[in-house]
Amino acid sequence: MNRIILAIVALAVVLGILVSSMFVVDQRQYAAVFALGEIKRVIKSPGLNFKWPAPLENVVFLDKRVLTLQSPETDRFITAEKKNVVVDWYLKWRIVNPTEFIRSYGGSEQRANDRLYQIVKAALNEQITRRTVGQVLASERDKIMTDVQKVITQSVSGTGLQIVDMRLTRVDFVADITQSVYRRMAAERKRVANELRSTGQAEAEKIRAEADKQREILIADAYSRAQTVKGEGDAKASEIYAKAFGQNPKFAEFYRSLEAYRASFNSRNDVVVLDPSSAFFRFFRNPDGDAPAKVGPARH
Repeated sequence: MNRIILAIVALAVVLGILVSSMFVVDQRQYAAVFALGEIKRVIKSPGLNFKWPAPLENVVFLDKRVLTLQSPETDRFITAEKKNVVVDWYLKWRIVNPTEFIRSYGGSEQRANDRLYQIVKAALNEQITRRTVGQVLASERDKIMTDVQKVITQSVSGTGLQIVDMRLTRVDFVADITQSVYRRMAAERKRVANELRSTGQAEAEKIRAEADKQREILIADAYSRAQTVKGEGDAKASEIYAKAFGQNPKFAEFYRSLEAYRASFNSRNDVVVLDPSSAFFRFFRNPDGDAPAKVGPARH
């Protein structure tokens, strides 16, 4: 009976030692195996691994993924014009050499983040203080990020870190001057708009004047052509009338008198006071217009 108990105890001890000697490395991790505080080996491939039971050997796991460090609070910097700007940023980094990382930061991501934050803040301050507000906000924003990333990369060289990317997510004026800047920008935009509007009105007046000039020229040209055509028509009509009336002068005279009567008696309200023996009424007196006929006084 005692032998069975001893066997069970021995088996349990062996199983405990075996279990404490096994560890699994995830594909997202590095595993650093320590023996008496000294790094013995680093395992970078995922899978099942073995070590000596503690305290002979112990394992520290490190994250293999790309990590993100964001500015914990909005940082304020002063530009070359002595104006305050606020900046938000983030940094992407990862561990590429676990041994150097452990020696530099004790394997602590928090210590690495604290150190990176100080480096980023100092690098941003150096880059922003040498530039104007316009350069920081727009024209040289990409260059600032590139230069800061270079500074960080040089600063963490040999510490087992790789800087993947660095971005500025926000660059703005501080709250106490933002409104005045917006007002100044609005005034500037209004001034430009007024200039453009004035230029447009001047161009419109110029176009209208040119259009009126062309209109007058076209009307004058059209009137001149119309008068020419009308004159030619009148001349042609006169020629036709002369030729037609020349064939029968008496009929022509009778026709002209009829036209004169039609024009004189066009309205019932027209009044003509003439001597009845006037030549105007000769065709009233005689259709031939020759022999006079005796008629009494007339008033039309």
